[in-house]
Amino acid sequence: MSHRVFGIVGWKNSGKTTLTSRLIAELSGRGLRIAAVKHAHHAFDIDHEGTDSFRHRSAGAAEVAIVSSRRWALIHELQDEEEPGLEAMLERLSPCDLVLVEGYKRGPHPKIECRRSGAKDTAPLAAEDPAILAIAADHDTEGGGLPLFSLEDISGIADFILQQTGSEAPDADPSRPV
Repeated sequence: MSHRVFGIVGWKNSGKTTLTSRLIAELSGRGLRIAAVKHAHHAFDIDHEGTDSFRHRSAGAAEVAIVSSRRWALIHELQDEEEPGLEAMLERLSPCDLVLVEGYKRGPHPKIECRRSGAKDTAPLAAEDPAILAIAADHDTEGGGLPLFSLEDISGIADFILQQTGSEAPDADPSRPV
């Protein structure tokens, strides 16, 4: 399965999560089915001590599915396996109009770089990565010829992403059912 993918990258505290969340709301509001992949550089847990699923994982289950009438989640313990790459995770996603990827800054997929004056590191990424197609910042910055957006210009950034990925909102295609 091939997904249309666009990434949001930047250093810690550069505004990636805020921008990604706002883009998901904007694009979903336009009628698109959006999936998201978030890369974490550290151990994380989506269930905690005291939950049944935590007890199942602690007992040694390699995978635990949690299912309800509102959502489901699959927790896969890597054990001795390598961390899966972005492509492996994309293969697990259900069909959608667009996948927004937060992180995976070294991946070859098209991306926008977030720059915030309060970021942990402010070294530009775009000069070293031809897959970065634009920059979104909260301050004046040099874009090296790339399109520049304000981090607040969610609609403009969404339009840019749709143009770059060839995605369309359902109302843009009258033959597509809503």
